[in-house]
Amino acid sequence: MHTNRISPARKILAQLAALLGLALLAGCETVTLTNLTPASVPENPSQIYTFTLRVTPRTNNVPKPSITPHIVVDAQSFTMKPSALGEGLYEFEYQVPAGRDDIAYYYLVTYNVEGNGVATPGDAYTEVAHVKLVRRYVLSLEVNRGPVGARVSVLGRGFTAQDVVYFTGTPARTVFDSSTSLSFYVPPLEAGKNYSVALNGAPGYSPVGTFHIDPSNVTVSPTSLSLRTGARQTLTFSIANAAPPGGTLLDIATDAPESVIMPEVIVPQGQTSVTVTVEGGKPGNANLFLRGFGAGEISVPVSVTAK
Repeated sequence: MHTNRISPARKILAQLAALLGLALLAGCETVTLTNLTPASVPENPSQIYTFTLRVTPRTNNVPKPSITPHIVVDAQSFTMKPSALGEGLYEFEYQVPAGRDDIAYYYLVTYNVEGNGVATPGDAYTEVAHVKLVRRYVLSLEVNRGPVGARVSVLGRGFTAQDVVYFTGTPARTVFDSSTSLSFYVPPLEAGKNYSVALNGAPGYSPVGTFHIDPSNVTVSPTSLSLRTGARQTLTFSIANAAPPGGTLLDIATDAPESVIMPEVIVPQGQTSVTVTVEGGKPGNANLFLRGFGAGEISVPVSVTAK
């Protein structure tokens, strides 16, 4: 039997070719990096945020134990740990310094490519990504329908005293209680329609949801007033159904504010009527207007004469 023997030179060339192949393989995309960290996250009191990366080998030549993911953030490199959520997932929890609202970072993964008994180190990295910390976020409306004047809460956090709720561009009377408590009164708009609700303030514009305004009626007694300057008379407003939690605001306007002096009118929670005292001011003729009820507007004439 005749055996062809490989010369030493051919052995060297074969080894060099194998090494070159591994080097080329390591230089190609032998692993895929998928950033699973969202671009924005709600701010939390502990200021600790989780970064998640998926590493997927694209060849069997990359042993999984050799994969070591790192996250580089704030000029520091940290080793990520395997996640309990699944194979190939890695996590790192980072505590952000106070006052920050943006975090820049990228991932760097080192690994080995094995072949012909040789292990060649390789690496892969992502582009720089950013996480924005959202100090204000809106979860939803407490309810999505109700009559004009109903008080409705907005669920969320990061509210400010400058925030105003809008109904398809129309501002609603907004009540700021705290950074986690905000509510508004349904504005006097046409009933039987849906309106897009949004929150606008210093942090920007945030869609909240859709609200349906239901029809409602109000009766006023007496239907007109005749006063002298400084004199007082009561005016009773009645609604068809008991006022919801927070009461029902009757947003009353007048065309002669110097002639008519009266307090804000809110039907208390669980009640169907409220009585207020109206005082005569500067002599003249005026009207009280209540919009969004019945046929669309209720008018109460007021006559004020001098003492």
